[in-house]
Amino acid sequence: MEGILWKWTNYWNGWQTRWFVLENGILSYYKSQDEVNQGCKGSVKVSVCQINVNNIDNTRMDLVIPGQQHMYLRAPSPQHRQKWLVALGSAKACVESLVDTKGTCLEDSLSHKKSELHLYCDLLMQQVHAVKSAANDEGGPEIQKIEDASSLLTATCDTFIRTLEDIMKLTNNTVTNTSYEMPVPNLAVTKTSGSTKNQKPNVGRSLSQESR
Repeated sequence: MEGILWKWTNYWNGWQTRWFVLENGILSYYKSQDEVNQGCKGSVKVSVCQINVNNIDNTRMDLVIPGQQHMYLRAPSPQHRQKWLVALGSAKACVESLVDTKGTCLEDSLSHKKSELHLYCDLLMQQVHAVKSAANDEGGPEIQKIEDASSLLTATCDTFIRTLEDIMKLTNNTVTNTSYEMPVPNLAVTKTSGSTKNQKPNVGRSLSQESR
């Protein structure tokens, strides 16, 4: 995914437009789309970030690497932010590890998916509040705002449910990979002097951030 986002640079320059590209779990930004071939001004690995939605500004989202750096971003509209949040959440969740037959990344993937679910939960609460506010406006229900907020709410609910389904699959895979078979004793018998004697069971073990 790629497109324009506003990025907070510093108190002198404030919010500046940047061209962002999300590819292979890396979010990179450039001064403009025309300068993509000249190298990015900064990048961050999404999987190590906390993705936060702003409770006041419905176009803003923050990427935080705990104890290191913050990247404050604003989308052109709530709809654009919705698309970016879903894309970032999916990248963070390491979707490709769902098909990891060896299960080496299942625990990490489950943790990322839970983080993604928390993000969508915050988004749901914000969008429910937006619908209620538009419906209870003192001047009467604001139909257009209700329709816009309801559309976003529907999309978030769908994504929330898909994420829950992914968590269920990951949980099942984790249980499968950590399970083991009960050892089966060898019950073969041998004849000794006209009598039988059980043999001994054979038990198996089985961002850099710009300042301008």
